[in-house]
Amino acid sequence: MQYVIHTQQLCRYFEVGDTRVHALDHVDLCVDEGDFVAVMGPSGSGKSTLMNILGCLDTPDDGDCRLLGQLVSEMDDAQLSSLRNQYIGFVFQSFHLLPRLTALDNVLLPLRYADVDITEGALRARHLLDRLGMSERIGHRPNQLSGGQRQRVAIARSLVAAPPLLLADEPTGNLDSKTSIEIMDLFTELNQEGQTILMVTHEDDIARYAKRVIHMRDGKIEREHVNAAA
Repeated sequence: MQYVIHTQQLCRYFEVGDTRVHALDHVDLCVDEGDFVAVMGPSGSGKSTLMNILGCLDTPDDGDCRLLGQLVSEMDDAQLSSLRNQYIGFVFQSFHLLPRLTALDNVLLPLRYADVDITEGALRARHLLDRLGMSERIGHRPNQLSGGQRQRVAIARSLVAAPPLLLADEPTGNLDSKTSIEIMDLFTELNQEGQTILMVTHEDDIARYAKRVIHMRDGKIEREHVNAAA
């Protein structure tokens, strides 16, 4: 069976003085197509390091990491960049929108690096912004948008190249409770349509939207549970 994400004995070390710190300590993780997984844990538990490796932003020191069957752990920077652009959409806590670009132009950015017809991509970008309730804001710059609106633009940007995997790092961290619920309802809807999502969060209320919740501590997966209501 080919998983979207499959890690085996994944390790990442950092040297702090004379001490080797195990940021990831033999992590085994499988994520099926269409899954929705939340990763939780205290600061220093390894969840951000795991996200960076899964997002092809870092490489492990030992063990295997595969994305859609491709062995990420043995790729060079150019191969990682290509895989990242082709397979992964990112949603960040701080949105990472370019301030001088309009909402539409921010959404179009990933298409510069993807093998997508620009006309088709522009139509998809407008469709996504319309679906996310942003059709009347496509010409607005980030400083003219609320936090929730900026996150909607960021979500549209992450989806415009139709990546099979969506990685979300604290996607509601800068949002109020009402807007957080709206964003998570959107994630649920996307997942019900088949989008595979892996999300890092420290909030129990947000993790409840996921189908599976993984708890990390000291670089290891400590436990996992399934959300019956998800």
